Amino acid sequence: MDATSAKLQVAGFYDKPSGSIQYVVADPQTRRCAIIDPVLDFDEKSGATATKNADAMLEFIRDQRLVVEWILDTHPHADHFSAAHYLNEKTGAPTAIGDKIIDVQKLWKAIYNWPDFPADGSQWNRLFADGETFSVGGIPAKVLFSPGHTLASITYVIGDAAFIHDTLFMPDSGTARADFPGGSAARLWRSIQDILALPDETRLFVGHDYQAEGREPLWESTVAEQKSKNTHVAACRTEADFVALREARDRTLPMPRLILHALQVNMNGGRLPEPESNGRRYLKFPLDCL
Repeated sequence: MDATSAKLQVAGFYDKPSGSIQYVVADPQTRRCAIIDPVLDFDEKSGATATKNADAMLEFIRDQRLVVEWILDTHPHADHFSAAHYLNEKTGAPTAIGDKIIDVQKLWKAIYNWPDFPADGSQWNRLFADGETFSVGGIPAKVLFSPGHTLASITYVIGDAAFIHDTLFMPDSGTARADFPGGSAARLWRSIQDILALPDETRLFVGHDYQAEGREPLWESTVAEQKSKNTHVAACRTEADFVALREARDRTLPMPRLILHALQVNMNGGRLPEPESNGRRYLKFPLDCL
């Protein structure tokens, strides 16, 4: 089956607190599916964790009589915890992320001062290299290295769809920030060009939507729509134009409120810290590092 003709079934699940979209994507012929960028619920005010988002996807999967083949993250998220480890325990499906996660682990291992942390990607079952192929059921899939937002960001091109997370947002919302440790507006521009080189009819699914001007959440566009209507892409004719626009915008943005909470969990494959002697788990915060 040709990748561009394979029609993938896509269900999006919106998490309002983080503005994140999680996906269950399936091959309708084999009923095999993958989960992409699942959210583990966390309330920073109380420290409470929950599995409401992940359980809703598992219920959908049961209702649709699907079999989970993959649990995929596009990158280590800075605004929510990943539910990849929880879903791996529930389904037995392998977890995967891009192989440049090791670079992110090395960077944040130093920030968190964790000398014994294994910065080798071993927290996932599979590390994908740029250009590597796999499948969801009978639908072919390919990995595109898409750095810029983070050192490790990747795009999953599955059949006629691409899951682009923090590169492009919906056309009315522009592009993702590039000012995190290891980020680069220039590299983000080049990653966007790689995505826009896909066939015009390719369906693009974003990882966040912040409901521009109060509209309902949206998460699907096409390559053609992004080329013609994206507020940042259409305004920039060159990489230099984009870098100037993106860096000026980034200077106005506060850090995500959960970045220091989330990275220590997400660079560990979505695992929460181990309980201490009193049975409680604790997060660690580096002060004045950002």
